[in-house]
Amino acid sequence: MTSGTATEIVFPPRALVLLTGLPGAGKSHLLTQLYGLSGAEPRPLRVGQTLVIDSRQARVRWARLLPRLPRRAQTLVVHLSHVSRIARALPLGDAVVAHSRAAWPHLLYGFALLARLTGRPFHVLMLDVPPETAWAGQLARGRAASPASFARHRRRWEVLLSQARSGSLPPAHGVHVMDRPAADVLRRIEFR
Repeated sequence: MTSGTATEIVFPPRALVLLTGLPGAGKSHLLTQLYGLSGAEPRPLRVGQTLVIDSRQARVRWARLLPRLPRRAQTLVVHLSHVSRIARALPLGDAVVAHSRAAWPHLLYGFALLARLTGRPFHVLMLDVPPETAWAGQLARGRAASPASFARHRRRWEVLLSQARSGSLPPAHGVHVMDRPAADVLRRIEFR
């Protein structure tokens, strides 16, 4: 596990990097900062040799359908679409940086297995902000999880973060934990 402040983080070529954090922590904001996303993209964005996959892209793709669905179904459609985009990107040649709710252990293990099967290193980039900051971020974007759902995310996140800090986060090749000030100065993710 690495932590600290840097303007650049380097990962191995063709790595799968999952950007994780509590809902509202600023994962999409960080991808926008690093890759110039507009938030209106309906599909993953290729930047050089990197494929950038943000969950907003799935939300934009299904924008016409979502208002007709109950809230839980909206979440399911966006989540399944997003996860399938990451999975479909792995057999391709590019490095992949993807927004993820990877506090769910089955997602970490699933993506680790897919990365291994496609010959990719698997890394986790954790954006650690206080829960109050993440909750405020959800309110600011106008889309918040229910208090019960956020509490579940928070419990899972605390376990994941504890594992990362103790060096026992399976099954990633590497884990980088950053706080909001470190994320604010990050300018590049490189693959070399």
